Order: sequence, then structure tokens, then C-alpha cells
Amino acid sequence: MWAAIWIAWTAAFAVAEGIALANRRDEDTLSENVRRLFRTRTSRAGRAAFAVGWFGFSGWFALHILTENM
Repeated sequence: MWAAIWIAWTAAFAVAEGIALANRRDEDTLSENVRRLFRTRTSRAGRAAFAVGWFGFSGWFALHILTENM
């Protein structure tokens, strides 16, 4: 059951992002919204917060998947 939920979630994201990319409007893709949320264009603190969060999560997730711990 959980695999089906994750597949559905991924498919819903892919459809939403595909529509956002196809219509070429501003501020509707995931990337544009993340940039706005963290104010990466105007704030060094926002850029730093995003970088720490991204690399922290990526590092944890890689270890989690590869070692099956945490």
C-alpha cells in the first residue's frame, strides 16, 4: 500500500511540475517557490539556510539509504 501512495505522490508532483514548466509562468515551479521561500536571490542568510538544509538532508538521506540505519 505504501509503495502505491509514494508512486501516486511522485506522479502528482510530476504532473504539477510538468504543467508549471509547460505554461512558462513565473513562480509556479518547485524551484521558483523554493527560491522565493528562502529568498536566495536577495539574502545571504537565506542562501546559507537553504545550503545547510539541502546538504544536511542529502548527506543524511545518502547514509540512510546506503547503510540502512538512522
